[in-house]
Amino acid sequence: MTHHPIAPADITGLILAGGRGSRMGGLDKGLQGFNGTPLVQRTLMRLVPQVGTVMLNANRNLAAYAAFDTEVWPDATADFAGPLAGFLVGFAHARTPYLLCVPCDTPRLPLDLAERLSTALLKEDAEMAMAAAPQVQADGCIEIRPQPVFCLMKVSLADSLAKFTQAGGRKVGAWAAQHKTALVPFDTPSDDPLAFANVNTLTELQALEGAAPSPSTR
Repeated sequence: MTHHPIAPADITGLILAGGRGSRMGGLDKGLQGFNGTPLVQRTLMRLVPQVGTVMLNANRNLAAYAAFDTEVWPDATADFAGPLAGFLVGFAHARTPYLLCVPCDTPRLPLDLAERLSTALLKEDAEMAMAAAPQVQADGCIEIRPQPVFCLMKVSLADSLAKFTQAGGRKVGAWAAQHKTALVPFDTPSDDPLAFANVNTLTELQALEGAAPSPSTR
């Protein structure tokens, strides 16, 4: 059976920009410049064509984020509870059957992320699909590692996530393990090896700015 991707109109994109930026001296990561453009704007430019609508999860500088002409929603709690708090926000405000989450600090995210995740979700009859990407380990070996905050989820998982977080759960992987999850590797020769490179410090930001351009097709 051929499985076509979920229609973009049925997917809400959610950009997670609600963290403290503690490893960046408290700076708001999404608003930091990346080759002259705010990181969050780079992410928006790559995500918008893949989904029906996009919203942002942010807990400060809300007016600055709203200037990107998209809905901005803060966490429901004030304790910076991490990505899962953002997921809850997305579930609460999505008006589509599916939610695609990405972080604000990965300006080279794949242009076919939604397509590949949705195809795998349908093919495996899963409740969510999560990206995986090659990472060099301490011993020099390359391992395909899950990228938990790059995931496509059925919005019907909202109650499950609410119960998990109310019980003190904070890890995306631990919650995902409770559900059928399709793991989708982005490791073909045409995939950008820096597609999932994220920025936690100003040094990492500068290094990514200076890296070779991403492949035009991905």
